[in-house]
Amino acid sequence: MKKLDLYIIRKFLGTFFYAIALLAVVIIIFDISEKIDDFLERKPPLQSIIFQYYFNFIPFFINQFSALFTFIAVIFFTSKLASNTEIVAILNSGISFRRMLRPYLISAFVLASMSFVLTNFVIPETSKNMQEFQKKYLKKGKKGSDSNIHMQISPGVFAYVESFNKSNNTGYRFSLEGFDEEGMEYKITADNIRWDSVAGTWKIDNWVKRQINPKGEVITRGATKDTLLNLKPGDFSVDFDDALYMNYRELRNFIAQEKIRGSGNLMKFQIEKHKRIAFPFATIVLTIIGVSLSSRKVRGGIGFHLGVGITICFAFILFMQITTVFATFGNLPPVIAVWIPNVIFGILGFYLLKIAPK
Repeated sequence: MKKLDLYIIRKFLGTFFYAIALLAVVIIIFDISEKIDDFLERKPPLQSIIFQYYFNFIPFFINQFSALFTFIAVIFFTSKLASNTEIVAILNSGISFRRMLRPYLISAFVLASMSFVLTNFVIPETSKNMQEFQKKYLKKGKKGSDSNIHMQISPGVFAYVESFNKSNNTGYRFSLEGFDEEGMEYKITADNIRWDSVAGTWKIDNWVKRQINPKGEVITRGATKDTLLNLKPGDFSVDFDDALYMNYRELRNFIAQEKIRGSGNLMKFQIEKHKRIAFPFATIVLTIIGVSLSSRKVRGGIGFHLGVGITICFAFILFMQITTVFATFGNLPPVIAVWIPNVIFGILGFYLLKIAPK
């Protein structure tokens, strides 16, 4: 690695971390001003505020804005190189534009790898710590009820509840249906189903079981009965925010399990899984666009490059949101919806690279 490579890498990474650190300080100050009343009222320990909340907030913040600030960092210091005619001197020394691009790609790969690790392994753990702090000092845990929940809990076994109360882990108007190759094998209905956290089992009240045999039906009734089901209370109230607390392997296994159960939120979780790979890759795409765009010396200088660059970056983010909506509420496959922006803007990047000054 030559001095030029080290120079560009140092400028690239230095500008990125300096800019995102400044913004992190600003965001933390605003967040403190917003939550200061809760801090004064509930009096969380200072150590918990710093290490359990804000220390775990920083990785989420860095990853949230990593692609944007990568692009801004490239635009900023490359425009400065161009305005000082340093790029002209580099190209006149016999170094090709593609060769000059190498340290940019190395830096982009480092930041993309960092984003991938943060998204898939670090942030799920830090989000759990933040959630514990928020539940204890800032807000109460989620309560309420979900309605008309139908899922397959194992092959051929389907559960249904008309409503499920999260505060007491009780489902109302419960039914359980079992099927074999010939059709329905049994059906259990009950007024309600309650979770016994001590025994780790479900209790069903006022239940009726229809056992369907070749010779007819056998009906049995009872007041209360303990039953083992492949279900936990959280399975009745799956929230999309739960994806934040899963690493990549857990999210992939969760999606496989939800496919069996026929979850209605499956599309959102699939989009989240693909975004965890596509979003870090966007760092490389935006780096190529940024270098190609800002390497030409223009009259507007850094300001012109920053204006055009930020416009392209926000167009990229907007386009990703639009394709995500098409996947969520339409028939667009999640993997296509998530990767289309990278493909289209990647083509734009290679076009700009082709017309960049040589």
